[in-house]
Amino acid sequence: MDILEAHHLRKIYRYSGKTVAAVQDVSLRIAEREVLAFLGANGAGKTTTIKMIAGLILPDAGQVRIAGRDPHRDRQTLRSLGAVLEGNRNLYWRLTAEENLEYFGVLRGLAPRIARVRSQQLLARFELTHKRQTPVQALSRGMQQKLAIAVALIHDPQLLLLDEPTLGLDVEATESVKLLIREIAAEGRAILLTTHQLDVAEALSDRVAIIQKGAIAIESATSDLIRQFSGTAYTISLEQPLEGDRLAKVYFSANPTETGGVIV
Repeated sequence: MDILEAHHLRKIYRYSGKTVAAVQDVSLRIAEREVLAFLGANGAGKTTTIKMIAGLILPDAGQVRIAGRDPHRDRQTLRSLGAVLEGNRNLYWRLTAEENLEYFGVLRGLAPRIARVRSQQLLARFELTHKRQTPVQALSRGMQQKLAIAVALIHDPQLLLLDEPTLGLDVEATESVKLLIREIAAEGRAILLTTHQLDVAEALSDRVAIIQKGAIAIESATSDLIRQFSGTAYTISLEQPLEGDRLAKVYFSANPTETGGVIV
């Protein structure tokens, strides 16, 4: 079953007598238990597309359906949507972890008692119980990101939008967040993931959609896309030749299984 269906989305902006097509023709679908990595350069149209899906921007053309309903016509549809956009901005930094969860739970339609129960469950699941009374601004970057995802899940949405969920995290925190995302998808949710970290997209996504100049340039199963480009090689030209230790570091980073050798 497809949780997200976006058909031929288009958004035009006009200013100073100029017309800019931020999104020209974008169609996406995500089924339950599926992660779609949505990739593209800055300015390609990712953010505008996501905001149209989230009901924040009205498309000039095209349709969005979340679990069969239109978020632009039926505001109740947004209860099927959870989002972590632009890092962890869905948190109030002066509130504690517990207060954030309960506040957003009630804001999204949960009864206060249910919000409290759900908050404790998520704090335990995300290993944040010991930090439940700590203000967000005092949490580590990794804990803030896990809390942001927990807040997005407080009302048990069917579709989750994750914008750069591992940006700025250390290796341990990144692996922790990646594990949580896999678990969340396995529960039956659909996930739209944007990232500039290709290793994250490769590790988490079932399919990849690449947007370029406001339109989908390619959409494919992640494994097929990796296979397609696995034999690609690039030539890098330098203004000055590398010497000594720098040349050795480049060589052994590309050949990590080798422990020695002479570089000519």
